Amino acid sequence: MKTIAITMGDPLGVGPEIAVQTLADPALRQQCKMILVGDRSILAQAAALCGIADFEAKFGGEIEHVPCNLSAPQAYAGTVQAEAGRTAYACIERAHELCTQGVCQAVATAPINKESLKAAQVPYIGHTEIFAGLTGAADPLTMFETTGLRIFFLTRHLSLRQACDQVTANRVLDYIRRCTAALRNIGIQDGTLAVAGLNPHSGEHGLFGTEEMDAIVPAVAKAKEEGYRVEGPVSADSVFHQAHIGRYAAVLSLYHDQGHIAAKTLDFHRTISVTHGLPYLRTSVDHGTAFDIAWKGIADPISMKEATRLAALYA
Repeated sequence: MKTIAITMGDPLGVGPEIAVQTLADPALRQQCKMILVGDRSILAQAAALCGIADFEAKFGGEIEHVPCNLSAPQAYAGTVQAEAGRTAYACIERAHELCTQGVCQAVATAPINKESLKAAQVPYIGHTEIFAGLTGAADPLTMFETTGLRIFFLTRHLSLRQACDQVTANRVLDYIRRCTAALRNIGIQDGTLAVAGLNPHSGEHGLFGTEEMDAIVPAVAKAKEEGYRVEGPVSADSVFHQAHIGRYAAVLSLYHDQGHIAAKTLDFHRTISVTHGLPYLRTSVDHGTAFDIAWKGIADPISMKEATRLAALYA
């Protein structure tokens, strides 16, 4: 049975609430061991809010304590605080250490807040960049999975203008190779990877843009010569549906929102982010800190539970 490190996330968001509910879930406890990384007091308060009785007595031995100086999180709930950003980052650091020490085999992360990280002077914009910095991974590969649909991303947190500039033949070819390797690493040996088009109707042979002709078509042709099972460009208005019904094993999305919208529309709560290319597996919920509902006892833990389940499955 694999051991999964679960990070608390930003202590002023919904992270503590969904994390304690995940740790206490009886079905998950049959599938994996869990170590919850976070402040004991904050987690106990979150458990009480969520109606989990005797949390410390039942689960205290499965908590890796990372102290936080916000002793009354409900008083600051839903706000940007430097201490919250510092704690969120410290939890990620500790989870990384647990994996590198062999104590845990994967990490499932609760949401963090980019503004809180900045206020804490953490030199990273998000989870993927943090894990890349901690592990030395040059360019981690992000994959979404939801109800059988898998989506990779050619670019992450860039403006749309910058993302379009990243659609080059060399980069697309590199990602076809990397995505195929990532699929094989999680046991998917067969199936075709689809490369989404960038422009409407994949450019209509240059009528609506030439990125497909200049970058995607040559990259796909070269990949096929190398023996990769890949098709593209496939119009983005249909490729995600086709992958969902089984025509493709996965889709390579060309920019952040192109793939995010497809996955979250299909099933918002069960859209899970999987980071490949690290020394260990990392999964994450794909929603934010939800400051508007934080510390009200109404946060839905489905995504956190699913992230932990996938971490145990793929680890």
